[in-house]
Amino acid sequence: MTGRRAQRRLAAIVIADVVGYSKLIQMDEEGTRSRFQALQDEILIPSVSSHGGRIIKTMGDAFLLEFPSAVEAVACAIKIQLELQALESGQPEDQTLRLRIGVNVGDIIVEGDDIHGDGVNVAARLEAIAEPGGVCVSGSAHDQVRGKVDAIFTDGGLAELKNIDRPTQIHRWSPPPKSIGPAAGATTGMPEPASAPAARQSVIAVLPFDNMSGDPEQEYFSDGITEDIITELSRFRELRVIARNSSFYYKGKAIRVQDVGRELGAGIIVEGSVRKAGNRVRVTVQMVEAASGVHIWAERYDRELEDIFAVQDEITRSIVSVLPNRLQSAMAEQVQRKSTESYSAYEYFLQGRWAFINSGGADPSAVALLDKAIDVDPTYAQAHAVLAVLYTYSRFSLGVWYGDPEIKARSYIDKALKYGKNDSTIHTLAGQSFYGLGEFDLAKFHLERAMQLNPHDMNTLIFYGATLSGEGNAEEGLRWIDKGLAMDPHVSDFCMESKSECLFMLREYQACLDIMLTWRDPPPHTYSHIAACYAHLGRMDKARQAAARFRSQCAEDVNFPRYAANHANICKRQEDKDNWLDGYRKAGLLD
Repeated sequence: MTGRRAQRRLAAIVIADVVGYSKLIQMDEEGTRSRFQALQDEILIPSVSSHGGRIIKTMGDAFLLEFPSAVEAVACAIKIQLELQALESGQPEDQTLRLRIGVNVGDIIVEGDDIHGDGVNVAARLEAIAEPGGVCVSGSAHDQVRGKVDAIFTDGGLAELKNIDRPTQIHRWSPPPKSIGPAAGATTGMPEPASAPAARQSVIAVLPFDNMSGDPEQEYFSDGITEDIITELSRFRELRVIARNSSFYYKGKAIRVQDVGRELGAGIIVEGSVRKAGNRVRVTVQMVEAASGVHIWAERYDRELEDIFAVQDEITRSIVSVLPNRLQSAMAEQVQRKSTESYSAYEYFLQGRWAFINSGGADPSAVALLDKAIDVDPTYAQAHAVLAVLYTYSRFSLGVWYGDPEIKARSYIDKALKYGKNDSTIHTLAGQSFYGLGEFDLAKFHLERAMQLNPHDMNTLIFYGATLSGEGNAEEGLRWIDKGLAMDPHVSDFCMESKSECLFMLREYQACLDIMLTWRDPPPHTYSHIAACYAHLGRMDKARQAAARFRSQCAEDVNFPRYAANHANICKRQEDKDNWLDGYRKAGLLD
């Protein structure tokens, strides 16, 4: 008898399995079976159908699914996990129904209504190593979904999978906690995670506007315009706006929008220029579809400088209005939100923020300029917030000392929150300041509020992770930091500092060194951290070399004991404080 030849094809495969199903059955057979049926009827079947997939078979408490594309497979897997988390939110922790899900794109063999083959085998192994409630995807699947599914994955490296003869690149997605808050009884929860499926066109990169003024000192103005447009667009939860660090990576470089779109995972590129002359400003801006290079919209604005806020509003409104089915209900209200209506206050703020960012807080003119902004407009929330961060981090200064920085920082935090209580940027800066002051509950409260208002801000996620690490939960903190860093393919050394410190808290000194030793132009305090790492590893020659390098880059009268004490204060647990100080002491930096 001649058998029918098996069909082979590429497919996106999903395998989902209930965690500890047998144990759950033993604890509550009737209730577990009822909830398992609800999982199938209310979540799995409609989700698979809506994403164009099919259920190949149910294997006891596991499911084998096939989808026409990796995008649909991953989007469906994440949707299932989030909906199951919501469905089970009232269950005790030890009775919660949770899934592990693996996703792979690979070759399968189709025989009748069943499938098998290498693609299925890899998906099964990925499911086995997925975190409960999480999704583990292969490198082949991740390559196809990057920039097309608005989800944050962490790089899991090469994994040795059982009975698979080659290492497999893996990436992991984890859901947010069910709820988090600063105190007992708080109802503050996480925002809708940046994991819900989104169209590629909802990912926007705003490239640095060119300074066409012919005056390099006007660079602060073109940079400031760019940053503010990024901030305004980021207010819209329906959009994912690429972080400033990634966008500014292309500053001054000759680029092709197709390359930028591919590297950043962005479907839309916004670029422009600013020419400032006298009391006039000309802003040109264009929006381009990244894949094709086709211009979607372009405009030129010739205005009085006092009208710059109206120009920013028009640019933002124009961008969001041409994106299909986006923002109609919220646009009018959100696009009008400004921290100040005074142009002179705004210009002082741009100059002060630029001086602060580009000097790491070592340029006293930043304080003077930000104070001038507040003199003009005492209700300027962003100016108060940036001053709060500046004074907070001056406590760790090895150079300029502003005197009573903690008192000043707290005063500016209060005023920033008074005038900007519904602004995600203000809450992020407040959280950053409270973290630097060792106020972990307040830091978490404001960072969680910022994530509710804007779930796509990389810096918020990173500082939230740093705060968790500081209060003693470094493993969870590292997960949040990695989520934030995954949003920025051109992350700066400054953003990596939180991860290096988190690794130090985990006593992963070599991993901490691996990050810091790659930095191109590290500030002096970095060498004290390097020295502490080497000292804890027992590599005293290297520790002394790093300590000497640190001293050579600091002023002779630098007060390192003050720095060390303040730096240790960002740790809540005494053993973590002592670990930093012991590292400095072993390296010869403290008596």
